[in-house]
Amino acid sequence: MGDHRATAKVRVNGAPAEATLFCTDPPGAANGGGGDGGELRWRCAGGAAAERVLSLDADVLGVEARGKEVVVKAFVLPADAAARSVSCAAGAGKGGGGRRRRRRDYVFEMAAGEDAAAAWCDRMRGSLDSLGRPKRLFILVNPFGGKKCGKKIYEAEIKPLFEAAGVNVTMQETRYQGHARQVASSLDLARYDGIVCVSGDGVLVEVVNGILQRMDWEEAMKIPIGVVPAGTGNGMAKSLLHSASKTYSVPNAVFAIIRGYSQSLDVCTIVQGRKKFFSVLNMTWGLVADIDIESEKYRWMGSARFDFYALVRIMNLRKYYGSIQYVPAPGYEAYGDVVKQVENCTVECQEQIGKSLCSYQGPSVEFQGSEWRSLDGPFVSIWINNVQWAAESIMAAPGAKFSDGYMDAVIVRDCPKADLLALLMKMGDGSHVKSPYVTYLKVRCLRLSPGQLVENPKRGGIIDVDGEAIARGEGTYGKNQKQDVMGYGPSIQMTVHRALATMYCPK
Repeated sequence: MGDHRATAKVRVNGAPAEATLFCTDPPGAANGGGGDGGELRWRCAGGAAAERVLSLDADVLGVEARGKEVVVKAFVLPADAAARSVSCAAGAGKGGGGRRRRRRDYVFEMAAGEDAAAAWCDRMRGSLDSLGRPKRLFILVNPFGGKKCGKKIYEAEIKPLFEAAGVNVTMQETRYQGHARQVASSLDLARYDGIVCVSGDGVLVEVVNGILQRMDWEEAMKIPIGVVPAGTGNGMAKSLLHSASKTYSVPNAVFAIIRGYSQSLDVCTIVQGRKKFFSVLNMTWGLVADIDIESEKYRWMGSARFDFYALVRIMNLRKYYGSIQYVPAPGYEAYGDVVKQVENCTVECQEQIGKSLCSYQGPSVEFQGSEWRSLDGPFVSIWINNVQWAAESIMAAPGAKFSDGYMDAVIVRDCPKADLLALLMKMGDGSHVKSPYVTYLKVRCLRLSPGQLVENPKRGGIIDVDGEAIARGEGTYGKNQKQDVMGYGPSIQMTVHRALATMYCPK
């Protein structure tokens, strides 16, 4: 298509103006990067008002021709931020992160008539298409997550933005736990450019696990996955938006998906004998796991349930016997005791049959025994993180990166209650890791051997992965509790596969 510049006499939302359209077709933009697509500038007649600028990439959802009118469907910062002599894209990064964008239509009535309107519309569409934006999305909506507002959020905030952007969507509601995993394991991915999860973090975790049990997992994992916060945890959505200094909101998460930029994401394989589970967020044991799982009965409180139950648990603080062994990242070798011999703990995939032979079995890595370190309990909490934010208000691991090949471990072995409360109150900005009671490590692989409660040897703890209990000790099961994925007591190993998944992300 090349580069195009055109100037025309127009009326913008009824006001006479002169507009200039500059469209680009940048090389390599089909991969969601490589150019901004151009911009649209105008100044109302008389010159008193400031020049207005729309970046086609950073501000525009879509365009539509209506006779001699061109309707530009935009998602813009407040007028005071947009009315300046530089592109709105300049305020969309760190400087614009604190302002909320709004949906707005700009109607350009072309003085030259319908042919001019059609030409401008075609040029803008071509430029937007060159950015590699998704055109077909499969959307999974969890109507039960958080305060059970997923369907309402989709209809009121998400669907209108996709419609304005001209994205063809197929929406399916999840009906039960594990449904998203089943859907992802058999979905015809050739029909879609991406998958979107409208939920907390649970649906995302199910989708990743479903894709990794496919026989074509290696190709299937290349499809970008988007997350729109509509649940309780929302740690992944917060991490993605925060990484680009964007305000945490549903519209911003949707707009990031519409723009089509992507980010690689590490995936962690959790193994116990022949059993395995795939994680994208975190694994916890001790205080954090107890808060997350035991506060389920207060789900009606939304995210406030975590703050409330944290106080309950600190006032009745538990400590657990146990140990961890890990392979430290470079620079973290000084922590822990050297382990001379480590037992093998890998998936026994040679004994698996059927399609699992072709499904993902975990990263192919080996660690020499001399690389391992160990820490012994008792522990208040062990928290292994793949991304910075565990929830929208909890920056669990400020040093975590999306695809660095490491997990960030936050370990508390002993801490007075008053200091622990102060520590938890600092999790909003990640400064809790500076506490002398916290050991913060980056690790390549970690093995957890959980033990019993110090105060009650007959009671075990809970191992929580991405918001779901995968193992519970004696005394933690409720009535009619289903069997967990793994057992409590035997070692559980967590290993990273660098950049295995692809996530839609803001820019």
